[in-house]
Amino acid sequence: MSVLTRDEAQTRAQLLDVRRYTIDLDLTTGDETFDSRTVIRFTVRADQDVTDTFVELKPAELRSVTLDGQPLDPETLDENRLPLKNLTPGDHELRVDAAMRYSHTGEGMHRFTDPTDGETYVYTQLFMDDVQRVFAAFDQPDLKAVFELSVKAPDGWTVLANGITEHTDGVWKAAPTPLISTYLVAVAAGPWHSVRTEHRGLPFGIHCRRSLAPYLDADADEILDVTRACYDRYHEKFEEPYPFDSYDQAFVPEFNAGAMENPGLVTFRDEFVYRSAVTDTERQTRAMVIAHEMAHMWFGDLVTLKWWDDIWLNESFAEYMGYQTLTEATRFTDTWTDFGVVRKGWGYDADQRPSTHPVAPEAVNDTASALLNFDGISYAKGASALRQLVAWLGEKDFLAGINTHFTRHRFGNATLTDFIDSLTAATERDVHAWADAWLRTTGVDTLTPRVTGDNGTYTLTVERTGSRPHRIAVGLYDPDLTDEGRLTLRERLDLDIPQTDGRPIGKRPALLLLNDSDLTYAKVRFDPESFRAVRNGLSGLPEPLTRAVVWNALRDAVRDGELPPTTYLDTARAHLPRETDLALVQGVLGFATTQITDRYLAPEDRPAALTTISSLCRDLLRRTEDGDNPGLRLLAVRHFIDVAAQPDTIAAWLADGTVPGGPELDPELRWRVLARLAVLGATDETAIAAELDRDPSATGQEGAARCRAALPDPAAKRTAWEAMFATDDLSNYLFTATAQGFWQPEQADLVREYVPRYYEDAVAVAARRGPAIADAAGRWAFPTHAVDTDTLRLGEECLRDADPIPALRRKLADQLDDLARALRVRQA
Repeated sequence: MSVLTRDEAQTRAQLLDVRRYTIDLDLTTGDETFDSRTVIRFTVRADQDVTDTFVELKPAELRSVTLDGQPLDPETLDENRLPLKNLTPGDHELRVDAAMRYSHTGEGMHRFTDPTDGETYVYTQLFMDDVQRVFAAFDQPDLKAVFELSVKAPDGWTVLANGITEHTDGVWKAAPTPLISTYLVAVAAGPWHSVRTEHRGLPFGIHCRRSLAPYLDADADEILDVTRACYDRYHEKFEEPYPFDSYDQAFVPEFNAGAMENPGLVTFRDEFVYRSAVTDTERQTRAMVIAHEMAHMWFGDLVTLKWWDDIWLNESFAEYMGYQTLTEATRFTDTWTDFGVVRKGWGYDADQRPSTHPVAPEAVNDTASALLNFDGISYAKGASALRQLVAWLGEKDFLAGINTHFTRHRFGNATLTDFIDSLTAATERDVHAWADAWLRTTGVDTLTPRVTGDNGTYTLTVERTGSRPHRIAVGLYDPDLTDEGRLTLRERLDLDIPQTDGRPIGKRPALLLLNDSDLTYAKVRFDPESFRAVRNGLSGLPEPLTRAVVWNALRDAVRDGELPPTTYLDTARAHLPRETDLALVQGVLGFATTQITDRYLAPEDRPAALTTISSLCRDLLRRTEDGDNPGLRLLAVRHFIDVAAQPDTIAAWLADGTVPGGPELDPELRWRVLARLAVLGATDETAIAAELDRDPSATGQEGAARCRAALPDPAAKRTAWEAMFATDDLSNYLFTATAQGFWQPEQADLVREYVPRYYEDAVAVAARRGPAIADAAGRWAFPTHAVDTDTLRLGEECLRDADPIPALRRKLADQLDDLARALRVRQA
């Protein structure tokens, strides 16, 4: 398939003014394809000569095309491009009639049949260049147009779209949109269960599959309360009112991303409709995604990037606003702790790989390259940069610049230069220089404290490895004389880096913490005395965000080979049993289990590490026996299951249907236990089939696939491998579940023969099935447990010789860099 280049997009934007799309979809034509009829009204600009261009589509069958009433030959379609030749200046009308193929990979028009009740649902995900899978379009973000959509759907279905829909004689018509980009058009159709309300005169709705109705109803008040609170807070921040005629949120099946900011119809992965118990941190994550997507209604939808090199403008802004607005407007007031311990590490990791790129890259030459930049840099690093900008600029001037930006570019397109110009209009500070330092550079700065002096008069000098300016807080902590083991804040200093002179700090503190409050994006180190204080008093620090900065610093030190992984585990063993913040417990245990035990420690050291984590979880279980912290207890139960080295205890939990003292095993915990028993060889196909009979839902299907792939049996491994790589039958979610079960460190000898096969088979399946499956194959099907030079060599040969598609190439390059890092950590 031809990808659109930036040069081609710029040329076409100079030629055309696209005014209106009229799109008729027929979803009643069968299970494989749907009909798509499109009328595009556009104008060739008066200053152009007779010219040629093209329109994009990817049909199963192209039936007919007419341009200004004259038929065009469908055979001229070249891959995804239909040439339009000899266009004269003035108005034109293009009509396209095609059959389009449903997707099972979360791209284009995804079709899903719910195994619980047999009901079918479809929805669009048109991001980047997948609109061509649904209707013909001039598919680039700066050719905005009005979209009129009608959908013929089966009886009993409801059709949701960007605008309010009305139903007459089996056809649903959506109100015409304002000017929006092609990738933001949305349809979701099926027998939805809906909860509707109004807020400030605007229709609000939340929707899910019928089989999830009880779970959505249970959380409807919380979801709608968060939605209303964010809506109101954004109207306090933004002068431009919400720009669309309704606000629907549809929780859809087998969705690849967290959510998609379609104007007026945000689509979410329906795992956010919780069937099983979750922690309050997980509820906070759902709320943050709601806030993130609503921010996009202004930054992304009202004002849209001109080309994909500015995708960070969408995602960094929404990421920052999502966390900040949730903190200001809802009961979730510690969101930046979760950001610090979870999202920020995503950015740090991505920024230290060879595939790193600036937050605002200057060379995104085509859509395939652009797709690769949806990573921890565009989200987490970009949001961190904006948080640092707000600290440096002040929130008042920041919001003034944002509102200027909305006013200047409403219903249009804008660039980084436009954004910086809008901010510059609100301040006397040199925002252009800030942008050059923060947005056009790569890598993570490292800040190291040097404390000198004596006799109660000490001076702090911060050494910086890197080039960015930073405004940070420095926390000075002393022992709490009334509570042994606790540290108390003496003072929090504001510091600009680079320094002009050393900063006097008076008496030497027990702990000197750079970037306290986590306002900048940088790795921080400890001086020796501070490190001793951390080892002894980490859990005694008063604020969770401070503890998050410390845990991140320890994590970075492990990854950089400066702190033994076992020291990190010992610190977790000592301090997590006293931790109160769920995001920190989840983040630390997640790093300990997925990175330290499975990658950074040699196989012979893994059993002892699992024992340490198991003992830690037992301590948390004992601490929560009184039932006053069910979220913490749930985290302890989950991780105890995941690291169980012997099956007896968790098998008894499964047989009894409960953990002694609670919780009862809901479907998520039952599948979790069964998956671990499968790894340990303590269950079989009969038990898996019985559990699937008990829970035949889509999540149950994924759980069964994961368990079957995890069985330590050659036949089970062969069946799972063929399902992933020899056929194209698995949906995106079932592919991922199978991949998650396949590789297990306990089964290294059993799956050894598949490691060299992985590279050839992953390249082939990615080429056949496209970017979504390529991403899953690179992320979940990679043999992460195989930390050895042979795996690294085979991967490097694959990148050099096998020509994987861009989405897989990026994932493999990142995985191999992580593998090389794990080898270095082991050697250190």
